[in-house]
Amino acid sequence: MARQPRSSKKSKPSNGNKSGQSRRRGSRPSWLGRIARLALLAGIWGAVALGAIVGWFAYDLPEFDELYVIERRSSMTLKAADGMVLATYGDLYGEHQPLRALPKHLPQALIATEDRRFYSHFGLDPIGLLRAAYANLRAGRVVQGGSTLTQQLAKNVFLDRDRTLKRKVQELLLAFSLENKFTKDQILEMYLNRVYFGAGAYGVEAAAQRYFDKPATKLTLAESAMLVGLLKAPSRLAPTGNIKSAQSRAAQVVRNMADAGYISAEMAEATIARPAQLARSRLPLPNARYFADWAVEEVYQLIGRNHPDLIVYTTLDSRLQGAAERALDDALERHGAKLNVEQGALVTLAPDGAVRAMVGGRDYLDSPFNRATQARRQPGSAFKPFVYLAALENGVTPDDTFVDGPISVSNWQPRNYDGRYAGTVTVRDAIAQSINTVAVQVSERVGREKVIEVARLLGITSNLKPHPSLALGSFEVGVLELTAAYAAFANGGYAVQPYGILEIRDTQNRVLYRRTQGGAYAHMIPSNTLGDLNDLLRAVMERGTGRAAQIGRPAAGKTGTTSDYRDAWFVGYTPDLITAVWVGNDDNSEMKKVSGSGLPAQIWRSFMSAALKGQPVRGLPEPPDRSVNLQSFWDRLVRTFSGGAQASTNPAAPPPPPAPPKANIAEPAAQTNEPRLNWQVGPQPVNQ
Repeated sequence: MARQPRSSKKSKPSNGNKSGQSRRRGSRPSWLGRIARLALLAGIWGAVALGAIVGWFAYDLPEFDELYVIERRSSMTLKAADGMVLATYGDLYGEHQPLRALPKHLPQALIATEDRRFYSHFGLDPIGLLRAAYANLRAGRVVQGGSTLTQQLAKNVFLDRDRTLKRKVQELLLAFSLENKFTKDQILEMYLNRVYFGAGAYGVEAAAQRYFDKPATKLTLAESAMLVGLLKAPSRLAPTGNIKSAQSRAAQVVRNMADAGYISAEMAEATIARPAQLARSRLPLPNARYFADWAVEEVYQLIGRNHPDLIVYTTLDSRLQGAAERALDDALERHGAKLNVEQGALVTLAPDGAVRAMVGGRDYLDSPFNRATQARRQPGSAFKPFVYLAALENGVTPDDTFVDGPISVSNWQPRNYDGRYAGTVTVRDAIAQSINTVAVQVSERVGREKVIEVARLLGITSNLKPHPSLALGSFEVGVLELTAAYAAFANGGYAVQPYGILEIRDTQNRVLYRRTQGGAYAHMIPSNTLGDLNDLLRAVMERGTGRAAQIGRPAAGKTGTTSDYRDAWFVGYTPDLITAVWVGNDDNSEMKKVSGSGLPAQIWRSFMSAALKGQPVRGLPEPPDRSVNLQSFWDRLVRTFSGGAQASTNPAAPPPPPAPPKANIAEPAAQTNEPRLNWQVGPQPVNQ
């Protein structure tokens, strides 16, 4: 009996312990449950918040219908005077090409270069993102992008270029939607037909036509690689402006294809060795793009920029342009390497200022920099006609004499080209032989400011300063600028504004602008003075430094050579055409003793002979009759001893100036603000 209570007492604690242990074990599920409930609640609210955020970003997402809507900039087609297409500008879209019709190496090049896991990811490539982040971190700058082709399609078609969080989120949402709605091949097809390939070409068909003059279905491996390479920087790498960079980038695309296993290493090396070249068949005058680029700016000046598609008829003569390109290219091909001449430029104008031909460099596809309009180079002795014109207007005659010998002006001592001195020479012989000391003496006698004034009146707008070396062409000018200034020598003494546009129409054939007169607008050189100047510049070609430019008909001109043979010029004219030729190097390095009397004169002769073939022969204005009579002898004697201050007692009235040349076109269809320089009517005839 006594043991039972002890047994009972022992059992109670045992039961109590089990109960306590159970309570302690039961507290854990309660704690975990609370965490689970909180996590679930947070997840629900997070999902709601995420949904709200996604909904906010997705609220103004565009519809996929925009995949088939094309918004393009207006285009402009420039034509020569005979209707030949010179260049096109603006956006170009080709026909939609199905993926199955394209050569297989085109999408292979795209995938190998832009998105190698395209067929395995879901619109976002985490591996690609990590790889790009690592590469950018190592380089310390952005060198790789992690966007998939699907993301690029979404960005290029639907979104703007703003780098904001909203745009990136929308890009991802659109990429996921595209992947859900379309197959991989459909996405690839849309990409190739919508992406920008530079030079205004959107889609692979437009790019194939613009760069290679062929349908996209006929693209070679090298051509496909070049197109894919452009996607990195289509404007900068476009082969129309940078063929070397485009070929270099294409070589990297080919290596990517080999690395991805699409082509063999041998095929890659063979393709790199023979890179794609731009087609020239669509533009029979490829270097006319220099003129076209210049003329486009004139279009904008005439009618502004906000217009629909335009067709522009220009002053360019396709026959003369072809002759100009051949003359320059042939000369540089034959002599450029041995004479260390890499570049050249040629401009020819009609007497009224119409640009008939313009070559701004050796090859537009290699370098679109226009040396005819954008470069500034020292003209050397090609500037001397302005010095002698100023002198003729102030009483100097071609038969007046100066002493060719050592001189010093403000501690500056000019030297002649050959280092020798001829003694007493006439003005005619001084310019014919391009004697520097005489040119400086004439400039000093007339006054440097007067020389600058004459140059300004004839259209030289570059910076000229009254330094003694002004007479020798030490201040830089442009090729077109100098050609236009010489035009007054050929057209009866009228200053001209060079121009390139005849007519502008829209695609409904409505005339937006039509030129009714040429660019000559102010009579600057009196006829007697002009006759004397032509007498001087004819002597240059007949027995002076320009003999190599003779073409068997009346012509006049001037050579120009700068120090250390960095620039060489020949600028000459007939009554029909004014043409300037410049050769040199873009880096201003020395040529191998190339003077204006050599290569430039030969190029000028080659071009002008072809340009004037079959044209009637016409003479230049003749100098005035200086037959001696008592009255004129007395007038000259008085002027000599009075320093030229006393006028003749019997001045001969100058003949009335001829009317400015005009373009043979109809009246304008609309009022335009044609650019004009605010120049005064030219100087009066000097006393004889």
